[in-house]
Amino acid sequence: MSFGPFDVAASKKRCRQIRRRILEMSRNVAALHVGGAFSCTETLDTIYYGLMRRGADGEFQDSFILSKGHAAIALYAILEQLRILDTHDIETYCTPQGRLGAHPDRGLPGIEASTGSLGHGLGMASGMALHDKVFNQDRVTYVVMSDGELQEGSVWEMVLHAPALGLNSLVAFVDYNNLQSLAYTSDTHPNFYPITPKLEAFGWEAVEVDGHDQKAVFDAVTSRSGKAPFFVVCKTIKGKGVSYMENQPVWHFRSPNDEEFQQAMQELAEKD
Repeated sequence: MSFGPFDVAASKKRCRQIRRRILEMSRNVAALHVGGAFSCTETLDTIYYGLMRRGADGEFQDSFILSKGHAAIALYAILEQLRILDTHDIETYCTPQGRLGAHPDRGLPGIEASTGSLGHGLGMASGMALHDKVFNQDRVTYVVMSDGELQEGSVWEMVLHAPALGLNSLVAFVDYNNLQSLAYTSDTHPNFYPITPKLEAFGWEAVEVDGHDQKAVFDAVTSRSGKAPFFVVCKTIKGKGVSYMENQPVWHFRSPNDEEFQQAMQELAEKD
C-alpha cells in the first residue's frame, strides 16, 4: 500500500486551527469535551490528511470510526476543513437549530458510525474490516479509542478475536492521555499498564509513540508489516496546547469562561 507525502509543518498549523475552532464552538454551549479533543487532535489530523486515501472523485477510500465519541468536536472541525461539514453545522453545534450533537451520529456527512457509548467502536471497526476481507475490498479501517475505554470488556473480546480473524486491514489508535473523566487512569487501574505488551500478547502488532508527533504516528502506520491488526498507543496530554488545561482533569467536560477563552486563543495563535 502506498501513501502520499505528509506535510508535518502544514499539519501543525492545521492542529492549531482545529483547537481554535473547538474553542470558538465552546462559545455556544455550557460545557464540552475540550481536554479529550485536544489530546487526539494530531492523531486525527494524521489519519485524515496523511493516511486515509482518496479516490479521483475526492471520496475517501478508507473508513474511520471515532470510538471515543466525546471527542467529536475535533472530528467536526476537521470535517469542516475538508468541506464535508459546512460552517453552519459548526456554528450551530449542540443547539436546537443544528444537527451536530455532542457525539457523532451515523448518517451525517463524514460520520460512519454512531459512537459515544464507550467500548463499541473496535467491534464495529472489526466488523467493517471483516466485511472488506470477505469481499476482497482494498480498504483500511481506522478507529480511535480512549485509554479509559480499554477498561470495557467488549474491547478485549475484540482484541482477542481480531487477530484470529486475520483482520490485517484494521488499524486502531489509543489516545493514551492517562485521564478518564475526573481521575488519572494510572491511579484507578494501575494493573492496566503497560498497554503495548498486553496487545502484543493477544496477537496484535503494536507500537507506542508520542501522539503529538505527527511524523511518529504517520511513520508507525506506514511501516507496519500488515501481517496482523495494528495498534498505535499514542501517548498524549489531555488539554494539549493550552497551558492551564494540560493534564488537568477538570477540562474533561467544561467550556472556558471569557478570560480563559482569550488566553487559550492567544496561546494557540499562528506562529511564524
